[in-house]
Amino acid sequence: MGRDEEEEDDRETLIPQNHIHIEEEGASILTPTSLSPRRRPFSSTFHIGNDSTTTTTTAAAARQFFDFSNSNSNSNNKKRLLIFVPIILFLVFYIFTTDNIRNIFSSANLPTFSSSTSSSNSNNARIRESELQALYLLRQQQLSLLTLWNRTTPNNTNTNTNASLFFADLRSSILRQISLNKETQQLLFSAHRPNANLSDDTSTAGCTRKPDLTLSHRTTIQWNPNPNKFLFPICLSGQMSNHLICLEKHMFFAALLNRVLVIPSPKLDYQYNKVLDIDHINTCVQKKVAITFDDFALIQNNRPHIDKFMCYFALPQPCYVDEEHLKKLKHDLGVSIGGKLEPLWKNEDVKKPTQKTVQQVQAKFSSTNDDVIAIGDVFYADVEKHWVMQPHGPLAHNCSTLIEPSRLIMLTAQRFIQTFLGRNFIALHFRRHGFLKFCNAKKPSCFFPIPQVADCIARIVEKSSAQVIYLSTDAAESETDLLQSLIVVNGKSIPLVKRPPRNGAEKWDALLYRHGLEGDSQVEAMLDKTICAMSSVFVGSSGSTFTEDILRLRKDWGSASSCDEYMCQGENPNFIADDE
Repeated sequence: MGRDEEEEDDRETLIPQNHIHIEEEGASILTPTSLSPRRRPFSSTFHIGNDSTTTTTTAAAARQFFDFSNSNSNSNNKKRLLIFVPIILFLVFYIFTTDNIRNIFSSANLPTFSSSTSSSNSNNARIRESELQALYLLRQQQLSLLTLWNRTTPNNTNTNTNASLFFADLRSSILRQISLNKETQQLLFSAHRPNANLSDDTSTAGCTRKPDLTLSHRTTIQWNPNPNKFLFPICLSGQMSNHLICLEKHMFFAALLNRVLVIPSPKLDYQYNKVLDIDHINTCVQKKVAITFDDFALIQNNRPHIDKFMCYFALPQPCYVDEEHLKKLKHDLGVSIGGKLEPLWKNEDVKKPTQKTVQQVQAKFSSTNDDVIAIGDVFYADVEKHWVMQPHGPLAHNCSTLIEPSRLIMLTAQRFIQTFLGRNFIALHFRRHGFLKFCNAKKPSCFFPIPQVADCIARIVEKSSAQVIYLSTDAAESETDLLQSLIVVNGKSIPLVKRPPRNGAEKWDALLYRHGLEGDSQVEAMLDKTICAMSSVFVGSSGSTFTEDILRLRKDWGSASSCDEYMCQGENPNFIADDE
């Protein structure tokens, strides 16, 4: 093959734009331009040759291109129109939508010289307008991403492993985009907010410790029990938080009746010695006011006996105790019961408890001189609420609170805070499981959509100096992931921290592990409460006794903040489902 042929091959290989399509009867044929030079409209951009030849060729091509009277086919004219019409429209649009060009036209007859200040103001106005337009577009994108997120929940019955992994990756990517979208909105919006502050330190003027103004004038009673008289408490309502509230009321009743409180056996109730320090109660009161069931059984020569079952509630059943628990009491614990269950107020109903005074309680339950009495569940009892709810409780003692987590749980909570949270953090109790139906039965509902929750939490973050949120929740991961992606303040995503699974490299939970308490559900629940009670600011779930017990601890420990509140307090859910 000769040199000319090699050059021709190189030209065809390296300059593909020198090929054109010739349409013949619907067929498209790729042909070197050298074969039909008359059809080439333009010379190559990098063409080097005789100047006069180039000029002549270009002029001829231009005349041919602009000659609309040419006898060529109509398709060529259409091609010319398709090229020039968009260019003309673009120029017209640019001229009449550009501020500078409009200014030129408007000032053509009377030239003016604008100051640098007015120019700066004009630029600032355009920048702000652009930012607002960007915010609008980001908001539209956010709504689309949330819609897409809601559609990515796979149907577990119809998905295989690969599909599940795909959906997991897709959902993770969408969450990241939602978070980035929110951060961008926050950054843009900060320029339009008065006194916007993008620094790490936000104002703390709105969040301060609540001073304890009641310590010097508390209403209290002395607990001076007769060492041979006992009150046998029974608590059956709800979960541990309810039981702790019930136990605290039993302590109040035992003090009113001058009796020693018997802490329930784990065969009938929770194993309180895992989460509470019983000796702490006696130390604070400086008397033997509470004993374990095992100690009580020893005092009675392992033949425990209840002399009289005196019921506070009559409805829906006497003492609010069912037959199953009575059998456990008799057969599992070996406790004999003298007589039958006797309601002292015939119409007292757990659903509609009536207010009672100290004098009424003492008059009813002091009528007997029996050694051991039981009064059933008193969780719903309404006795001197202003006494019971005051900081440090209604009983005289020299501690911050009588019922508090055990020393092991307290130390573990402190170590977790030192490891993950630091001194300033917000704690959020985000109750979800079984809460939708419960809340919607209340007026107003206390179950909020996650985007609304995120906005409420963001406002609290703005008022505090906290940069991290401890999350105590039973919510599904899909809900907490979405919540995390939406909590953005001043362009920063605020991390939600949950207790991680045990890791041998982390030593914060070593005490629980060494004492065989690691993994115990009640210990972990009390640990969550303790961490929340130690927070700078606490946000709870309205209607939850778990939240109420945290608020009690914060009030007693003096850790309550002026920013503590229920989630979205003072608001109604922006959407509520219909009843069944």
